[in-house]
Amino acid sequence: MTTTQTFGVDGMTCGHCVSAVTSELSALPGVHDVAIQLTVGGSSTVSVVSDAPLTDAAVSEAVVEAGYAVTPRRSLL
Repeated sequence: MTTTQTFGVDGMTCGHCVSAVTSELSALPGVHDVAIQLTVGGSSTVSVVSDAPLTDAAVSEAVVEAGYAVTPRRSLL
């Protein structure tokens, strides 16, 4: 069974940015697919399909390694 997680990434502006984040996330164990909807000047939507849920720390570390930042999660009241 696979799981899909979606989160935001700030700072991406072009195809090279997308490639860098995709490469780092794809290198995480169990990741099958990474899809990114680029939003220049905002938070891009990143979806990751993997064997099991990834930890926030693993995702954040991979995104930071690529040179970007994960958008903080906001809770709705």
